[in-house]
Amino acid sequence: MVLDRVNTPIDLKQLKIEELKQLAEEMRELIIKKVNKTGGHMGPNLGIVEATIAMHYVFNSPEDKIIFDVSHQCYPHKILTGRKEGFTDPDKYLKYSGYTAPEESEHDLFKVGHTSTSVSLATGVAKARDLKGESGNVIALIGDGSLSGGEAFEGLDNAAVLGSNMIVIVNDNDMSIAKNTGGLYSNLKLLRETNGAAECNFFKALGFDYYYVDKGNDINELIDVFEKVKDTSVPVVVHIKTLKGKGLKPAENNKEAFHWVLPGALDKKETSCEAVQETYNSITTDFILKKAKEDSKVIAIAAATPGAYGFTPEFRSKLGKQYTDVGIAEEHAVAYASALAKSGAKPILAILSSFVQRTYDQLSQDLCLNNSPITMPVFWGGLSNADATHLGAFDIPLINNIPNIVYLAPTCKEEYLKMMEWAVGQDKYPVAIRVPFGEVISTGVEDKTNYDEINKFQLVEQGQKIAIIGLGNFYHLGCKVKREIKDKLNIDATLINPKFITGIDTELLDELKGKHSLVITLEDGCVDGGFGEKIAKYYGPDSMRVLVYGGKKEFTDRVPLEQLYERYHLTVEHILNDVKKFF
Repeated sequence: MVLDRVNTPIDLKQLKIEELKQLAEEMRELIIKKVNKTGGHMGPNLGIVEATIAMHYVFNSPEDKIIFDVSHQCYPHKILTGRKEGFTDPDKYLKYSGYTAPEESEHDLFKVGHTSTSVSLATGVAKARDLKGESGNVIALIGDGSLSGGEAFEGLDNAAVLGSNMIVIVNDNDMSIAKNTGGLYSNLKLLRETNGAAECNFFKALGFDYYYVDKGNDINELIDVFEKVKDTSVPVVVHIKTLKGKGLKPAENNKEAFHWVLPGALDKKETSCEAVQETYNSITTDFILKKAKEDSKVIAIAAATPGAYGFTPEFRSKLGKQYTDVGIAEEHAVAYASALAKSGAKPILAILSSFVQRTYDQLSQDLCLNNSPITMPVFWGGLSNADATHLGAFDIPLINNIPNIVYLAPTCKEEYLKMMEWAVGQDKYPVAIRVPFGEVISTGVEDKTNYDEINKFQLVEQGQKIAIIGLGNFYHLGCKVKREIKDKLNIDATLINPKFITGIDTELLDELKGKHSLVITLEDGCVDGGFGEKIAKYYGPDSMRVLVYGGKKEFTDRVPLEQLYERYHLTVEHILNDVKKFF
């Protein structure tokens, strides 16, 4: 194998062109095998193999700085920069992150997992180089899908006037996670159709020199153009047309499904006999379809990640004009939804917990300051074993502390549906709903809560001495803790389902003072600035003791969930021991 002779980019430069082509096929086979075993980004990595080889063949990393956007296409880069064991040795498949990580290699400048950032980062790196009087190339690799993000435009706008070496490689496979949407893509299409010769050129209009490579998976052509722009003294865009999922027919034919796959994606065999399992995604889509049919003003909105919410092509087709994918532009999505609501429509904006972070200013100013009544289901919120770039533990402190918004935490299917129904039907508040994370829990009992009574907690079981307040996902942990306290300490604790994250039920909390000396709060997320801290603060002047359980304020990176629960005392055994110490 050619790959046996390649351990660093320096080794790559000793190969002949034909060997580079063979290397590309070997790398592609490794990626397919590894990702099918572990899960991960399949299509983006397969499409960028040749470009990665050509970049490392022409440029001199790490002296030349290569900065990946999102970095969900960095697997070929990792193979070539000393980390191929993570792809050749099954025992080390999980050794390296799925994203760029400076702690792994000097060839990675940034830990990156969110999109549209590369040009901004590269512009800063290039400016620092110029300030220090140094030399070297700075290369930003960004996909066409990432260009829909506002930060990408802001970066390009500033990079274009840098006046020194700055190379932006635009990897155009005519695809984001789902299909690209937005006016920019008509110009990219025009450039592809005219082999880059169209007079109307977005990049030239900004001030970049411009090169187009129609065969973006051809190593020869890529090397030729990279050698032309190497050591340039002006900002330049190299626009390459590639095939997402190249070399794997299912990924080429179904680009959306194979953007990111679960383990064993290539091993599954379709069978019509399999029962369709209900999920919170399917509950959400069924609800939206029903409401959209009843009311033409209902509109669903996604920001380039429709698959994460179960917004399948079929679902999107059924909604027709009652669906908008704004591209990778969560900030715009929030402002867009706010304006829709102010104008009489009923927007339902689905968003991932990890991505809601990008919208803070819009949530505060465009949405909550204007008190626009949108419905925003927040998916994947909670502690997890995710990569450091995709943690869902920070949405509660973020949303919880913005005025006007109501953030709700259902514990089951029935509560979720009632909250969605209330949110869409009311016109007083922006409403976010933290969609339960995990398998569907159904009580079979209709939720009759009047959610117009803001911040009214549900007293599920009256007890004494100890009160357990279990929020959302962790309400069920609270049920287990209550049983264990009864069995081991013979104390019948009070159990509370708060349902509201953004406020506290002061009347109920005051009532607890009479027969309780300890309150336990449980939340599936970061406690700093979170739900439990508000309970503890309220009881500050009183003798009531409060034990606040949740995650610490830290970036965890692929730490098994069981380890996190141990670290944060989020187990029945740990909580029971803490209670024993108290009494």
